[in-house]
Amino acid sequence: MFDISFMELLIISMIALIVIGPERLPVVARTIGHLYGRCRNFMYGIRTDIHNEMRMEELKKMQSSVQDTVDSLESSVQQSVEQLKTTITNDVQTEEKSPKDLAAPQSQLKSRQSKLDDNKTSRTTDADAQKKK
Repeated sequence: MFDISFMELLIISMIALIVIGPERLPVVARTIGHLYGRCRNFMYGIRTDIHNEMRMEELKKMQSSVQDTVDSLESSVQQSVEQLKTTITNDVQTEEKSPKDLAAPQSQLKSRQSKLDDNKTSRTTDADAQKKK
């Protein structure tokens, strides 16, 4: 804190001994030590308060940044949900309007099933013919 060399402290001590006197010098030195300690504690408290305030400002900035991110994410999710609801509603309305489309896939399934059955029977007859040879 202060740039005082040992020689300067020695000169200050000699002058204090002469001015104050040897009887009162220990009491004065103790009082000065207490005042110095209190001053250091006061400065440490101020430094800690300033550091805490700076940190609080950083945390407030971070909180507002996170809140902005959360708000944008929430609106994005809300838009996606609305799109999904619209798509589902449109699909349901389309299915209700065209029941003929539902019948067509069932007939296609039946024709495919009959083709599969025909293939199975032709394979079994081919396998029986090869066994007989």
